[in-house]
Order: sequence, then C-alpha cells, then structure tokens
Amino acid sequence: MFGKRIREIFTRPGKPSGPHSRPAPLPRLPQLPANHVKRSLGLSHFVDSIRDSSGLSILDLGELSQPNVSFITSLGHRLHSVDFIRLLDSFTAPGDPPGGPAHRNRMEAFLDQTLGFAPGSLDGALVWDSLQYLSRPLLLATIDRLHQILRPGAPLLALFHATEHPVIVPVYSFRIENAETLHLSRRAERELVEVFNNRSIERLFDQFDSIKFFLTRDHLREVILRR
Repeated sequence: MFGKRIREIFTRPGKPSGPHSRPAPLPRLPQLPANHVKRSLGLSHFVDSIRDSSGLSILDLGELSQPNVSFITSLGHRLHSVDFIRLLDSFTAPGDPPGGPAHRNRMEAFLDQTLGFAPGSLDGALVWDSLQYLSRPLLLATIDRLHQILRPGAPLLALFHATEHPVIVPVYSFRIENAETLHLSRRAERELVEVFNNRSIERLFDQFDSIKFFLTRDHLREVILRR
C-alpha cells in the first residue's frame, strides 16, 4: 500500500545568536525552468480512481485553469476551482505570523470561503502544493475540513517539496495535460512554513484510510490519499 519510504529529518530555522543578529537568508531549492512538464504518478492514480464513474464533484485548490476544467469535464465530472493561495493571502493581516490568519474567527472565515462545501459532497480533491504554506493551526483545521467535505473513499492528491531544511520554494500553477502529465508554471516564491517528511505527512492525515508516496526528480513528493 505504501510507496518507498525516504528517511528525512525535521528541522526548524535557528534563532539569532545575539541582540543584533539577523537570521541568515533561507536558501532556495535548485531552480527548475519557470515552466516545465512532468510525468505524475500521483495524478495517474487520482485519475484511475475517478475514471470509471460519472457526475462526480472534484475540487481543485489551484489557480483557475481551463485545461483542468476541460480534462475533468471530459471524464464526465464537475470541477470546483478555488485559488487557495490567493485567498490565503487576502485573509492574512500584516501582524499575522507566516502561514495565514492567526485569529480563530478569520481562520473560520477563510475555511468557509475556500472549503465551504456540505459534508461528504465532494468526490475528490486536487490540493496540489497548497498545504505546506499554512501555519500549523490552520493546516490542521484545513485537513479536518477536507476530511469532512470528502465522501468516504474519495481520492486526494497533494504535493510537498522534498527538503530536509527550511527553504524558499517556487509556488506552482498545475495544469493537467493528460492523465499522467502535468504542466508546472511558477507563479511566485514562498518560504516553507514547515518541513515535512513521510512520517509527519502520515500523522497529518491519520484520519484518512490510506496513503501512498511518490518521490519525483523535481524535489516534489506526490501523495495520494483516500478519505
């Protein structure tokens, strides 16, 4: 059931060593072209999970993408697009720590805006790389909400940057070219709020029934879960 395990270490940025010290700037991952195409085993598994049904409701938490709409509707399903990262920034106030709104009321308002679907009403979710930019409280609340709105057995595809240290990473737009190919377009850069390894991802999704990992050559770990 599980993919090959990769042993990784969870680390956090060090604190300044003196009263006038500043943290060293975070490194960046090795740069890929701003636009590139990749084969995605995670996407292939997701598509296989929904291919033999019709009339499903699929959630896409990436930037609105006509190729994604066209691909999902060609399978006979409906696609609900929510630009999760753009809305995260719109709900984040200047005094908030990295990772989104800190006040409970604004967190709930953000979740209602982005994931305000009826319990068990969605049949799959393309979460892409959005979860790794959330503060821990908002991350846990987001995963709880995803668990609520997905029906039992629904697939979820998420991606995490495979790194052992906090870094600056590209934020991508993901466009589906076919059942196993993604076109990635860099839309911005962000600091990882938290570093994840396979075990920490398993703990995050312990409410879900199954999980499978795919570690790719472009420093992205693809994760397929079933609600």
